Amino acid sequence: MHLAYPAVLAALLFCTGLYGVLARRNAILVLMSVELMLNAVNLNLVAFDAWLSRTARETLHSGQALTLFTIAIAAAEIGIGLAIVLAVYRNRGTSDIDKLRDTAEGHESDGPDRDAPTTEQAGRAGKTEATA
Repeated sequence: MHLAYPAVLAALLFCTGLYGVLARRNAILVLMSVELMLNAVNLNLVAFDAWLSRTARETLHSGQALTLFTIAIAAAEIGIGLAIVLAVYRNRGTSDIDKLRDTAEGHESDGPDRDAPTTEQAGRAGKTEATA
């Protein structure tokens, strides 16, 4: 088998995952897209390992070992990432990435502060102070 077939398939998988990371707003779909990208890398590692093992007499299968390591890291990443997404969803009620931008701030509006008085409220406060 030629090396071009798995390399092209891996490139298509990686581009699909990259599009998913850049275009999606749902955090779970972004995590799934990251997994697609990691699987494309795993496919390349195994394909190049099989291709290089034909030329070398002593094969160490380092590509396959690195693939197993990558799969273990990806499983841990998905477990932790999904736990974080679920915790954020319970607290915020959404998993939309654009709405979770100000997580540390504690408020969801992009406009002026809710606690700051508006000009109308400040005018009323000035009138009540002047009459008192």
